[in-house]
Amino acid sequence: MAQGKRRDERKERQWRRWLEDWRTSGLSVRAFCSRRGLSEPSFYGWRKVLDRRAASSAAFLPVDIVADDVATQVSGLELVLAGGRTVRVAPGFDAATLRQLVSVLEEVRPC
Repeated sequence: MAQGKRRDERKERQWRRWLEDWRTSGLSVRAFCSRRGLSEPSFYGWRKVLDRRAASSAAFLPVDIVADDVATQVSGLELVLAGGRTVRVAPGFDAATLRQLVSVLEEVRPC
């Protein structure tokens, strides 16, 4: 790997500030550099270097994986019966009781 110049952190911070100021200024590069007394070639060079560094920096964040107990607690059944009646059944229901309920509801005819 080729040895490059050592980074000047102070200079890099300054150019980051200038580039941010330029982005929010609404000015052209030429007008911004003229007002700040900056060299246009230096401006373009630093913008390229800093954009490349930003694109190559990895953005990894730590992640904790936890069991999802909520999904099993929240999920249940929804029965839509004749006539548009709906029965919602929570997890852990008694199947025999549900059969009896559905049977009774299906026998009942709306007025």
